[in-house]
Amino acid sequence: MAEIDLFTAFAKKIIAESDYTTDDEIYLVNQIMGLVGETNHITAPHLLDNDSVTTLALLDQLTAVAEKNGTLALRQMNTDMLGAQLMNFIVPRPSQVRKMFWEHYQQSPRQATDYFFDLSQRSNYIKTREISQNISYPVDTEYGTLQITINLSKPEKDPKAIAAALKNKSQQQSQYPVSQLAKENEGYWGRLDYAARTNHRVIPMILGHEKWYFQYSPYAYFNEHAIVLSENLRPMHVDRENLSRLLEFVSKFPEYFIGSNADLPIVGGSILSHDHFQAGRYELPMAKAVMKEKIAIAGCDLHEAGILNWPMTTIRLIDDDREKLLNAADKIMMAWQNYDDASLSIRAYGDDGERHHTVTPIVRFRSGHYEVDLVLRDNNTSDAFPDGIFHPHPDVQHIKQENIGLIEVMGLAILPPRLKTELAEVAQYLLGNDNNIAEKHQAWADALKQSEVINANNVTHIVQQSVGHIFSRVLEDAGVFKNDQSGQKGLEKFIKQIEVGE
Repeated sequence: MAEIDLFTAFAKKIIAESDYTTDDEIYLVNQIMGLVGETNHITAPHLLDNDSVTTLALLDQLTAVAEKNGTLALRQMNTDMLGAQLMNFIVPRPSQVRKMFWEHYQQSPRQATDYFFDLSQRSNYIKTREISQNISYPVDTEYGTLQITINLSKPEKDPKAIAAALKNKSQQQSQYPVSQLAKENEGYWGRLDYAARTNHRVIPMILGHEKWYFQYSPYAYFNEHAIVLSENLRPMHVDRENLSRLLEFVSKFPEYFIGSNADLPIVGGSILSHDHFQAGRYELPMAKAVMKEKIAIAGCDLHEAGILNWPMTTIRLIDDDREKLLNAADKIMMAWQNYDDASLSIRAYGDDGERHHTVTPIVRFRSGHYEVDLVLRDNNTSDAFPDGIFHPHPDVQHIKQENIGLIEVMGLAILPPRLKTELAEVAQYLLGNDNNIAEKHQAWADALKQSEVINANNVTHIVQQSVGHIFSRVLEDAGVFKNDQSGQKGLEKFIKQIEVGE
């Protein structure tokens, strides 16, 4: 069988995946050749079957040609930028994508999101190949089954750098786009120091009388991992106004949950400078958590309210009336914002008046009712815990030292890529083989050796399960009222302050 022509093969893939037709084939071939800097047709080595070869395999060949030709260096581009430009042929222009989305929505919200999600995957905006490299597994704990992911598709983020970015507003306002979440990323070619978004599309929608934009995350952590971002560049804020938007969103898309990162450094997410939410059609572990204690908020006659059996202090509110839920949530958020308990190192404001309390809110619609989960957060530091009193403590930072954001609050660990090789060395150490175990893992590995009977058949399972239980401890560290006697007494005291009846 003859080798296939690389440019023609890719053009045929575009036609099969888009609204281009066979009449456009010559045009597409010439466009592709121009982008990679090639003047002659070339065959695709080792790719013999035009039907079975994948679009991404052809994309790899095209970017390799551009690199060999010096096209990338000449145009100050990288393979990510060129790949986005080539895959952009599959994606209709923004106005058409939006038109199609809302036409599908008239049939059902699910049909609209299915259309947009499928398009985002086919165009390689969602990096399905990179995401598939992540290592994921479940771990059973006293709080239910947590999900562990060693993230191999995105770099680790430094909490101190996140806080610095929030303060450095002048630099942010002088760059274009102003944020990786800004609407101006739609179609942006990218730079050597900024991700390409040529094949990126966003869907405008109104939330709380403002324009917001719906998109998918290129490095999804769960099914249909979406981002909902404010049109206006402003810092994250968690309050009644944005909670109302969360409730409005699940009214529009009832199969999705949605939540917001906390709006303070240390306890917030990785981008605090641009107001945004995260959503998805997925049931994260927190959604399955049960109430360990029911409460009744005075003046707020809800269908149900209670404290979750969860490593972080979480209050769940359930009702079919959005206004009643907002009133109850507002009462809790305002009480927490000003709450002090020196015996538990809980302090609402610093000596300089800086706010230290906020919540991580999550909203979903199930069984005809809205559910609002409010996770209490405190970003105080101390001499003993300079990274955060309610942050992963030093003895677990060998596994997780980054901020505990929205997704991890809900029980899905996003662990750094360094752990893939580091844990393999721990396994070799436990088996007594030659190894390069990191010093930071030594005490943990020695404890495992003492407590487990380890062999080649079970070592991976033992290491993975232990990592999962350490993540459970990480979440406990981030919890403000610990699941011990003093912590639960403190929680009871706080609940009384928000006027809980028996």
